[in-house]
Amino acid sequence: MGLFGGIFGGSSESKKEDKILPWIPLQSIEQLNEIEEESKTKTQVIFKHSTTCGISRMVLNMFVDNYEFTENQLDLYFLDLHAHRDVSNEVAIKFQVIHQSPQLLIVRNGVTVSHVSHGSISEVNLEDYI
Repeated sequence: MGLFGGIFGGSSESKKEDKILPWIPLQSIEQLNEIEEESKTKTQVIFKHSTTCGISRMVLNMFVDNYEFTENQLDLYFLDLHAHRDVSNEVAIKFQVIHQSPQLLIVRNGVTVSHVSHGSISEVNLEDYI
């Protein structure tokens, strides 16, 4: 492999495996009531993502790379802002946060106990909320 192969991709041996998270698609306003109720027994996490934003994609990739929890520890919801704008708007109202993208909300006992956006998402220690 030449210099450019090493820089621009190289062999499949050098590529890391894609990590699959236990995402629950957040696609309806009704699910927000479920999240509120489930948060009474298990931490609920909502990741709001803009599919047209490079920063949002970068933060999502960092989040995925660093995620090390099981489905038994918390529920992880993924909200595509463009596909479900109505849900995104309702998240802001129901969980009393200002809309941002990307944004991570942590819900426990029916309320938002933490919310961060952009680069601050990588600084959240989810273990603190389990």
